[in-house]
Amino acid sequence: MRSSGGSSTGSAGFAASCGSSASGTQAEDGADSGVSGAITVISREDGSGTRGAFIELTGVEEKNADGKKVDNTTEAAAIQSSTNGVMTAVANDETAIGYISLGSLSNDVKAVTVGGVEASAETVKDGSYVLSRPFNIVTNGDATDPVAVDFIAYCLSKDGQAIATDNGYIGEDGADFTSAQPEGKIVVGGSSSVSPLMEKLIEAYKTVNPNAELELQTTDSTTGVSGALEGTYTIGMASRELKDSEVEGGAKATVLALDGIAVVVNPGNTTDDLTVDQIKGIYTGELTTWADVQ
Repeated sequence: MRSSGGSSTGSAGFAASCGSSASGTQAEDGADSGVSGAITVISREDGSGTRGAFIELTGVEEKNADGKKVDNTTEAAAIQSSTNGVMTAVANDETAIGYISLGSLSNDVKAVTVGGVEASAETVKDGSYVLSRPFNIVTNGDATDPVAVDFIAYCLSKDGQAIATDNGYIGEDGADFTSAQPEGKIVVGGSSSVSPLMEKLIEAYKTVNPNAELELQTTDSTTGVSGALEGTYTIGMASRELKDSEVEGGAKATVLALDGIAVVVNPGNTTDDLTVDQIKGIYTGELTTWADVQ
């Protein structure tokens, strides 16, 4: 198994409110020159692994004078509790910006390039796209439940990793797999970003081991880790690195696949590229209008 080390990420709670309506500006020749006005900032909830990874990678999270990591996301951000929630909010507001799992990207929103680099499986794999993170399977120490052991082996196998790759994530080659055919039930729960991939893996695993029952519960990464440690989940899902405190508490992360974080805007927005500094400025509230990033 590939184990993922822990690095501390933190976030502070804050109030949220929705942003503004869309507006356009007209060039002298009458053509629409794009979206103007205030930026509607869409963020994920506290506890989201996607949020934890995003604020760390963009510098929205910084250490204060005491050395404590602080989430500086603007209080004006509208909070969504799932990947689908972010996509819906951005799709319905021309002034909105959000961030989602690359594997969940659809035509309902438009991914901007970051520093001129497109978000894709290839650019995440070669390291040129800077907003990337692991999808982790989380257990309390080494997995001991026979179904969990067998299922994790399947996820990391040639067939399991092919499912990850086929669905827009970055898997590895994997080894051949033969199920030991264990019986019993396990509960897999956590990250809403990992959940779509996990659903496909569970469905495929059931065809090779019909003796097992696997229940999938979608919450968030922090709940995925705590659930694995507390026994609520046999296997947790986290779309970020583990915090030092989680590792110290006994959590073990095994990398399921790599994923990019796509920065998305409404398809009607003509903005095609943002730098990491511009993204940070938007999410800390320093840049508040689309004119600020043109």
